[in-house]
Amino acid sequence: MERRKIGNSGLETAPIIFGGNVLGWTVDQASAFRLLDAFVDAGFNAIDTADTYSRWVPGNKGGESETIIGNWLKQGGRRERVLIFTKVGHEMAPDKKGLSPRYIRAEVEDSLKRLRIDTIDLYQSHRDDSSTPMLETLEAYAGLIKEGKVRAIGASNFSAERLKEALDVSKAHGLPRYECLQPEFNLYERGAFEGPLEQLCRKENVGVIPYYPLASGFLTGKYRSPADFGKSQRGGRMSAYLNAKGKKILAALDEVAASHNVNPAAVALAWLIARPSITAPIASATKEEQLKDFASAANLKLSKNEIAKLDAAGM
Repeated sequence: MERRKIGNSGLETAPIIFGGNVLGWTVDQASAFRLLDAFVDAGFNAIDTADTYSRWVPGNKGGESETIIGNWLKQGGRRERVLIFTKVGHEMAPDKKGLSPRYIRAEVEDSLKRLRIDTIDLYQSHRDDSSTPMLETLEAYAGLIKEGKVRAIGASNFSAERLKEALDVSKAHGLPRYECLQPEFNLYERGAFEGPLEQLCRKENVGVIPYYPLASGFLTGKYRSPADFGKSQRGGRMSAYLNAKGKKILAALDEVAASHNVNPAAVALAWLIARPSITAPIASATKEEQLKDFASAANLKLSKNEIAKLDAAGM
């Protein structure tokens, strides 16, 4: 399967990254092992998670996703086949959040223990932290890279202004830079990334690994009326998408999908994969059959006319 370079990091990923936010939430450990095995066996090679996944589930405290991934890796023969991405900075507890050097150094140790690995391939700032000087955060990451605990760093949910500031600080002080950005971006939600942020990433060769590429499942075509909202735990979010714009996008996805004999989800992912600024979308799966859409998307070549049709639908 095709491999794509993540910025200047030296890391290379297949065109879709597995989203670990579902692990410990809607996917238990036994199901996770089957999903991850099938994902890797299909030719994919990167898994994204975060220390906070899945803290929002009653009874959880965070770290559940990393723990499941760590237990999967320890079965043997898996670590050398995958890249492990995780994140730091989102609130784990009222006194455990942010991007201070002290917190980053403490939290990376916890993530490494849960993941049961020696090195995190891509360690990402989950949220911007304006209370900590950018220089201090980047110096902390430089120390982790020097110690071999992290290979490369990335940023998630950063504005164009703050990402540029980080890149400038790295350059001015000879520090590791954010090699990728993880924004929310899909056919429906486009405004935050398109424009200055996308232009900056292309200019500076910053990789882009967007989350919610299927708009929490809406772009699969699974939710076409309010009666469908009960189909999953994410169904409650679908009212925000099921409007004139959303229906127009679904119609375009249906048309393109039918011409290629694939599901709408595969087309929505392929639209992202085809975009020059995008390295690889992060997509979650809760069932093995959903991985078929990943494989279809990775192999689907959309025509210029099809991309234009999808572009217009999402405007």
